[in-house]
Amino acid sequence: MKLHEQRDTHLNAVTGYGPGYIEINGVRHAGNLLLATASVQRWDVSGFDQLGPEDFEPVLQAKPELVLLGTGARHRSVSPRLTAFLARSGVGLEAMDTQAACRTFNILAGDGRRVVGAILQEEDQK
Repeated sequence: MKLHEQRDTHLNAVTGYGPGYIEINGVRHAGNLLLATASVQRWDVSGFDQLGPEDFEPVLQAKPELVLLGTGARHRSVSPRLTAFLARSGVGLEAMDTQAACRTFNILAGDGRRVVGAILQEEDQK
C-alpha cells in the first residue's frame, strides 16, 4: 500500500508498506525497525514474544514522549512490565498492528510529536 500526504521534507515518513517491508521516504527497509522523525535504524529483536525492557533502551535514546509498537500483522497486547518500564521513564507506549503504527507515526510526527515507531515485521502466525 502506498501512503501519500503533504509532509515536512526533513522528517521521516512512512510512504508505503507491505509484506516484509516498510518504505520510509521512498526507500524500502526490511526487518524490524526503530523509526524516529530524524533517524531509521535496524531493531535487533528476536520477536514480539521475546521483547523485554532491554530491547527498549535504544528507543529511550531518542527521548520520545510516545512509542508506537507495531506488533506485526495483527494487534497483540503488551506485557505490563514493558508499559511500566517505559512509564517510569516518562514515555507512553501504544501497541497496534504494524500497518496502524505506520499510519499513526505519520500523523503524530507531522503534528510535531516526539514519537518513535518500534516496528516489528512479523507475519501473523495462524
